[in-house]
Amino acid sequence: MSASIIDDAEILLAQPRGFCAGVDRAIEIVERALTLFGAPIFVRHEIVHNAYVVEDLRRKGAVFIESLDDVPVGSTLIFSAHGVSQAIRADAEERGLRVFDATCPLVTKVHIEVAKMRADGYEILMIGHKGHPEVEGTMGQAGSGMYLVEDIADVLALEVSNPAMLAYVTQTTLSVDDAAEIIAALKHRFPMIREPKKQDICYATQNRQDAVKFMAPQCDVVIVVGSPNSSNSNRLREVAEKRGIPAYMVDSPDQIDPAWLAGKRRIGLTAGASAPEVLAQQVVERLRTLGIVNIRKLDGVEESIAFPLPRGLTLPA
Repeated sequence: MSASIIDDAEILLAQPRGFCAGVDRAIEIVERALTLFGAPIFVRHEIVHNAYVVEDLRRKGAVFIESLDDVPVGSTLIFSAHGVSQAIRADAEERGLRVFDATCPLVTKVHIEVAKMRADGYEILMIGHKGHPEVEGTMGQAGSGMYLVEDIADVLALEVSNPAMLAYVTQTTLSVDDAAEIIAALKHRFPMIREPKKQDICYATQNRQDAVKFMAPQCDVVIVVGSPNSSNSNRLREVAEKRGIPAYMVDSPDQIDPAWLAGKRRIGLTAGASAPEVLAQQVVERLRTLGIVNIRKLDGVEESIAFPLPRGLTLPA
Protein backbone atom coordinates (compact mmCIF):
# COMPACT_ATOMS: atom_id res chain seq x y z
CA MET A 1 0.00 0.00 0.00
CA SER A 2 1.24 3.48 -0.88
CA ALA A 3 2.51 5.32 2.17
CA SER A 4 0.61 8.42 1.07
CA ILE A 5 -2.78 6.67 1.20
CA ILE A 6 -4.59 6.74 4.55
CA ASP A 7 -5.28 3.20 5.81
CA ASP A 8 -9.03 3.65 6.17
CA ALA A 9 -9.48 5.77 3.03
CA GLU A 10 -12.67 5.00 1.12
CA ILE A 11 -14.33 5.67 -2.22
CA LEU A 12 -17.77 7.27 -2.09
CA LEU A 13 -19.86 6.43 -5.18
CA ALA A 14 -22.40 9.06 -6.24
CA GLN A 15 -25.91 7.97 -7.15
CA PRO A 16 -26.94 8.45 -9.88
CA ARG A 17 -23.91 8.62 -12.14
CA GLY A 18 -23.08 7.66 -15.72
CA PHE A 19 -25.34 7.01 -18.68
CA CYS A 20 -28.73 8.70 -18.92
CA ALA A 21 -31.68 7.50 -21.00
CA GLY A 22 -30.83 9.79 -23.92
CA VAL A 23 -27.27 8.47 -24.14
CA ASP A 24 -28.42 4.85 -23.82
CA ARG A 25 -30.85 5.44 -26.68
CA ALA A 26 -28.29 7.16 -28.92
CA ILE A 27 -25.72 4.37 -28.56
CA GLU A 28 -28.40 1.71 -29.13
CA ILE A 29 -29.44 3.45 -32.36
CA VAL A 30 -25.88 3.28 -33.73
CA GLU A 31 -25.39 -0.34 -32.67
CA ARG A 32 -28.70 -1.46 -34.16
CA ALA A 33 -27.99 0.36 -37.41
CA LEU A 34 -24.64 -1.44 -37.63
CA THR A 35 -26.35 -4.78 -37.05
CA LEU A 36 -29.14 -4.18 -39.56
CA PHE A 37 -27.29 -2.34 -42.35
CA GLY A 38 -23.63 -3.19 -41.78
CA ALA A 39 -20.61 -0.94 -41.63
CA PRO A 40 -19.98 1.81 -42.33
CA ILE A 41 -22.68 3.77 -40.52
CA PHE A 42 -22.08 7.51 -40.64
CA VAL A 43 -22.73 9.62 -37.55
CA ARG A 44 -22.95 13.40 -37.74
CA HIS A 45 -20.71 14.59 -34.88
CA GLU A 46 -19.67 12.33 -31.98
CA ILE A 47 -22.79 10.40 -30.99
CA VAL A 48 -22.17 11.45 -27.37
CA HIS A 49 -19.22 13.33 -25.88
CA ASN A 50 -17.19 10.44 -24.54
CA ALA A 51 -13.93 9.21 -26.06
CA TYR A 52 -14.38 5.62 -24.78
CA VAL A 53 -17.84 5.31 -26.36
CA VAL A 54 -16.79 6.92 -29.64
CA GLU A 55 -13.73 4.67 -30.03
CA ASP A 56 -15.79 1.55 -29.22
CA LEU A 57 -18.34 2.41 -31.91
CA ARG A 58 -15.60 3.38 -34.35
CA ARG A 59 -14.09 -0.11 -33.95
CA LYS A 60 -17.51 -1.58 -34.76
CA GLY A 61 -17.79 0.41 -37.99
CA ALA A 62 -19.22 3.82 -37.13
CA VAL A 63 -17.69 6.75 -39.01
CA PHE A 64 -17.97 10.12 -37.29
CA ILE A 65 -18.19 13.12 -39.62
CA GLU A 66 -18.85 16.85 -39.30
CA SER A 67 -19.82 17.58 -42.92
CA LEU A 68 -22.44 15.70 -44.94
CA ASP A 69 -20.04 16.05 -47.89
CA ASP A 70 -18.20 13.12 -46.31
CA VAL A 71 -21.25 10.81 -46.51
CA PRO A 72 -21.54 8.78 -49.74
CA VAL A 73 -24.86 8.78 -51.58
CA GLY A 74 -27.19 6.03 -50.37
CA SER A 75 -25.52 5.71 -46.97
CA THR A 76 -27.09 5.50 -43.52
CA LEU A 77 -26.67 8.65 -41.42
CA ILE A 78 -27.38 9.14 -37.73
CA PHE A 79 -27.79 12.51 -36.05
CA SER A 80 -26.00 12.68 -32.68
CA ALA A 81 -27.74 12.99 -29.32
CA HIS A 82 -27.02 16.74 -29.33
CA GLY A 83 -29.41 17.44 -32.23
CA VAL A 84 -28.90 19.26 -35.52
CA SER A 85 -30.17 22.38 -37.26
CA GLN A 86 -33.06 22.41 -39.72
CA ALA A 87 -30.52 23.18 -42.47
CA ILE A 88 -28.65 19.92 -41.81
CA ARG A 89 -31.92 17.97 -41.81
CA ALA A 90 -32.84 19.48 -45.17
CA ASP A 91 -29.37 18.76 -46.57
CA ALA A 92 -29.59 15.09 -45.53
CA GLU A 93 -33.01 14.78 -47.15
CA GLU A 94 -31.81 16.38 -50.40
CA ARG A 95 -28.92 13.90 -50.53
CA GLY A 96 -31.33 10.98 -50.21
CA LEU A 97 -29.65 9.54 -47.14
CA ARG A 98 -31.29 6.98 -44.86
CA VAL A 99 -31.48 8.98 -41.63
CA PHE A 100 -32.03 7.92 -38.03
CA ASP A 101 -32.35 10.66 -35.47
CA ALA A 102 -30.57 9.99 -32.16
CA THR A 103 -31.32 13.49 -30.81
CA CYS A 104 -32.17 13.18 -27.13
CA PRO A 105 -35.97 13.55 -26.78
CA LEU A 106 -35.39 16.21 -24.12
CA VAL A 107 -33.37 18.23 -26.63
CA THR A 108 -36.11 17.68 -29.21
CA LYS A 109 -38.55 19.15 -26.66
CA VAL A 110 -36.51 22.37 -26.67
CA HIS A 111 -36.48 22.39 -30.49
CA ILE A 112 -40.27 22.16 -30.53
CA GLU A 113 -40.51 25.00 -27.99
CA VAL A 114 -38.32 27.19 -30.20
CA ALA A 115 -40.38 26.48 -33.32
CA LYS A 116 -43.66 27.25 -31.55
CA MET A 117 -42.42 30.45 -29.91
CA ARG A 118 -40.88 31.77 -33.12
CA ALA A 119 -44.17 31.02 -34.91
CA ASP A 120 -45.92 33.09 -32.23
CA GLY A 121 -43.59 36.01 -32.94
CA TYR A 122 -41.28 35.75 -29.96
CA GLU A 123 -37.59 36.52 -30.07
CA ILE A 124 -35.73 33.81 -28.15
CA LEU A 125 -32.72 33.93 -25.87
CA MET A 126 -30.74 30.68 -25.77
CA ILE A 127 -28.82 30.22 -22.52
CA GLY A 128 -25.87 28.00 -23.32
CA HIS A 129 -22.22 27.61 -24.30
CA LYS A 130 -21.05 29.00 -27.64
CA GLY A 131 -19.85 26.33 -30.04
CA HIS A 132 -21.52 23.40 -28.26
CA PRO A 133 -23.31 21.22 -30.84
CA GLU A 134 -26.54 21.21 -28.84
CA VAL A 135 -26.57 25.02 -28.85
CA GLU A 136 -25.82 25.11 -32.58
CA GLY A 137 -28.62 22.62 -33.25
CA THR A 138 -31.16 24.51 -31.15
CA MET A 139 -30.19 27.92 -32.55
CA GLY A 140 -30.54 26.32 -35.99
CA GLN A 141 -34.23 25.62 -35.44
CA ALA A 142 -34.93 29.26 -36.32
CA GLY A 143 -33.63 31.25 -39.25
CA SER A 144 -33.48 34.45 -37.21
CA GLY A 145 -34.68 36.02 -33.97
CA MET A 146 -32.48 33.98 -31.60
CA TYR A 147 -29.65 35.27 -29.42
CA LEU A 148 -27.07 33.33 -27.41
CA VAL A 149 -26.64 34.25 -23.74
CA GLU A 150 -23.62 32.76 -21.94
CA ASP A 151 -23.46 34.88 -18.80
CA ILE A 152 -24.93 37.86 -16.96
CA ALA A 153 -22.72 40.26 -18.96
CA ASP A 154 -24.52 39.06 -22.09
CA VAL A 155 -27.88 39.72 -20.40
CA LEU A 156 -26.87 43.32 -19.65
CA ALA A 157 -25.68 43.89 -23.22
CA LEU A 158 -28.77 42.50 -24.93
CA GLU A 159 -30.69 44.58 -27.44
CA VAL A 160 -34.05 43.12 -28.44
CA SER A 161 -36.84 44.35 -30.70
CA ASN A 162 -39.72 44.06 -28.24
CA PRO A 163 -39.22 43.17 -24.54
CA ALA A 164 -42.89 42.17 -24.38
CA MET A 165 -42.32 39.44 -26.99
CA LEU A 166 -39.28 37.75 -25.53
CA ALA A 167 -38.74 34.15 -24.37
CA TYR A 168 -35.85 31.98 -23.29
CA VAL A 169 -34.73 28.35 -23.53
CA THR A 170 -31.64 26.66 -22.12
CA GLN A 171 -29.07 24.07 -23.09
CA THR A 172 -30.05 20.83 -21.34
CA THR A 173 -26.63 20.20 -19.75
CA LEU A 174 -25.98 23.51 -17.97
CA SER A 175 -25.10 24.05 -14.35
CA VAL A 176 -28.45 24.34 -12.60
CA ASP A 177 -27.12 27.05 -10.29
CA ASP A 178 -25.43 29.10 -13.03
CA ALA A 179 -28.54 28.92 -15.21
CA ALA A 180 -30.69 30.09 -12.29
CA GLU A 181 -28.50 33.18 -11.88
CA ILE A 182 -28.76 34.05 -15.57
CA ILE A 183 -32.53 33.46 -15.58
CA ALA A 184 -32.92 35.73 -12.54
CA ALA A 185 -30.98 38.46 -14.38
CA LEU A 186 -33.17 38.02 -17.47
CA LYS A 187 -36.35 38.30 -15.42
CA HIS A 188 -35.02 41.38 -13.66
CA ARG A 189 -34.21 43.13 -16.95
CA PHE A 190 -37.18 41.75 -18.91
CA PRO A 191 -40.06 41.19 -16.45
CA MET A 192 -42.39 39.98 -19.21
CA ILE A 193 -40.03 37.31 -20.55
CA ARG A 194 -41.73 34.01 -21.29
CA GLU A 195 -40.20 30.90 -19.74
CA PRO A 196 -40.47 27.24 -20.80
CA LYS A 197 -43.51 25.32 -19.53
CA LYS A 198 -41.03 22.98 -17.88
CA GLN A 199 -37.34 23.73 -17.26
CA ASP A 200 -35.09 22.69 -20.14
CA ILE A 201 -32.17 21.43 -18.04
CA CYS A 202 -32.73 17.70 -18.20
CA TYR A 203 -33.56 15.37 -15.32
CA ALA A 204 -30.22 13.54 -15.66
CA THR A 205 -28.17 16.74 -15.46
CA GLN A 206 -30.17 17.86 -12.42
CA ASN A 207 -29.91 14.47 -10.68
CA ARG A 208 -26.16 14.12 -11.21
CA GLN A 209 -25.47 17.64 -10.01
CA ASP A 210 -27.68 17.08 -6.95
CA ALA A 211 -25.77 13.85 -6.23
CA VAL A 212 -22.45 15.73 -6.28
CA LYS A 213 -23.89 18.46 -4.05
CA PHE A 214 -24.79 15.70 -1.57
CA MET A 215 -21.48 13.85 -1.95
CA ALA A 216 -18.91 16.67 -2.11
CA PRO A 217 -19.22 17.90 1.51
CA GLN A 218 -18.41 14.35 2.65
CA CYS A 219 -15.24 14.18 0.51
CA ASP A 220 -11.66 15.41 0.52
CA VAL A 221 -11.40 15.14 -3.25
CA VAL A 222 -13.81 14.35 -6.10
CA ILE A 223 -13.04 12.52 -9.35
CA VAL A 224 -15.41 12.91 -12.30
CA VAL A 225 -15.30 10.33 -15.09
CA GLY A 226 -15.91 12.17 -18.33
CA SER A 227 -14.33 13.56 -21.50
CA PRO A 228 -13.05 17.15 -21.77
CA ASN A 229 -15.69 18.07 -24.37
CA SER A 230 -18.58 16.77 -22.23
CA SER A 231 -20.59 19.72 -20.94
CA ASN A 232 -22.43 17.78 -18.25
CA SER A 233 -19.18 16.20 -16.96
CA ASN A 234 -17.48 19.59 -16.72
CA ARG A 235 -20.44 20.92 -14.77
CA LEU A 236 -20.08 18.09 -12.21
CA ARG A 237 -16.47 19.05 -11.62
CA GLU A 238 -17.51 22.69 -11.19
CA VAL A 239 -20.26 21.78 -8.72
CA ALA A 240 -17.69 20.11 -6.44
CA GLU A 241 -15.16 22.92 -6.83
CA LYS A 242 -17.75 25.56 -5.93
CA ARG A 243 -18.17 23.74 -2.62
CA GLY A 244 -14.46 24.08 -1.94
CA ILE A 245 -13.56 20.47 -2.78
CA PRO A 246 -10.67 19.75 -5.18
CA ALA A 247 -12.11 18.02 -8.24
CA TYR A 248 -10.53 16.39 -11.26
CA MET A 249 -11.97 15.00 -14.49
CA VAL A 250 -10.48 11.88 -16.09
CA ASP A 251 -11.14 10.19 -19.41
CA SER A 252 -9.40 6.96 -18.39
CA PRO A 253 -8.02 5.32 -15.22
CA ASP A 254 -4.40 6.04 -16.12
CA GLN A 255 -5.04 9.78 -15.94
CA ILE A 256 -5.40 9.61 -12.15
CA ASP A 257 -2.44 11.23 -10.41
CA PRO A 258 -1.69 9.49 -7.09
CA ALA A 259 -0.68 12.89 -5.69
CA TRP A 260 -4.39 13.90 -5.80
CA LEU A 261 -5.08 11.24 -3.17
CA ALA A 262 -2.18 11.86 -0.80
CA GLY A 263 -3.51 12.28 2.73
CA LYS A 264 -7.13 12.12 1.54
CA ARG A 265 -9.56 10.02 3.57
CA ARG A 266 -12.66 10.12 1.35
CA ILE A 267 -12.52 10.12 -2.45
CA GLY A 268 -15.79 10.92 -4.19
CA LEU A 269 -16.44 9.36 -7.58
CA THR A 270 -19.08 10.25 -10.13
CA ALA A 271 -19.46 10.02 -13.91
CA GLY A 272 -21.04 12.30 -16.48
CA ALA A 273 -24.22 11.29 -18.30
CA SER A 274 -22.17 10.31 -21.35
CA ALA A 275 -19.63 8.18 -19.45
CA PRO A 276 -20.22 4.39 -19.30
CA GLU A 277 -20.32 2.55 -15.98
CA VAL A 278 -17.59 0.18 -17.22
CA LEU A 279 -15.25 3.17 -17.31
CA ALA A 280 -16.27 4.23 -13.80
CA GLN A 281 -15.53 0.71 -12.58
CA GLN A 282 -12.11 0.81 -14.25
CA VAL A 283 -11.42 3.97 -12.27
CA VAL A 284 -12.51 2.16 -9.10
CA GLU A 285 -10.05 -0.64 -9.89
CA ARG A 286 -7.29 1.89 -10.46
CA LEU A 287 -8.02 3.43 -7.04
CA ARG A 288 -7.87 -0.06 -5.53
CA THR A 289 -4.39 -0.60 -6.97
CA LEU A 290 -3.37 2.65 -5.30
CA GLY A 291 -4.44 1.24 -1.94
CA ILE A 292 -8.05 2.41 -1.50
CA VAL A 293 -10.06 -0.76 -0.96
CA ASN A 294 -13.11 0.49 0.94
CA ILE A 295 -16.13 1.48 -1.17
CA ARG A 296 -19.38 3.04 0.00
CA LYS A 297 -22.35 3.62 -2.29
CA LEU A 298 -24.27 6.76 -1.40
CA ASP A 299 -28.04 7.10 -1.43
CA GLY A 300 -29.61 8.92 -4.35
CA VAL A 301 -32.29 8.98 -6.99
CA GLU A 302 -32.95 5.73 -8.83
CA GLU A 303 -33.64 6.52 -12.48
CA SER A 304 -36.01 4.38 -14.53
CA ILE A 305 -36.65 6.57 -17.58
CA ALA A 306 -36.31 4.98 -21.02
CA PHE A 307 -36.93 6.50 -24.45
CA PRO A 308 -38.30 4.60 -27.48
CA LEU A 309 -36.12 4.04 -30.54
CA PRO A 310 -36.95 5.46 -33.99
CA ARG A 311 -38.89 3.29 -36.40
CA GLY A 312 -36.94 1.01 -38.68
CA LEU A 313 -34.50 -0.34 -36.11
CA THR A 314 -36.31 -3.47 -34.97
CA LEU A 315 -33.90 -6.38 -34.86
CA PRO A 316 -34.98 -9.74 -36.35
CA ALA A 317 -36.21 -12.30 -33.82
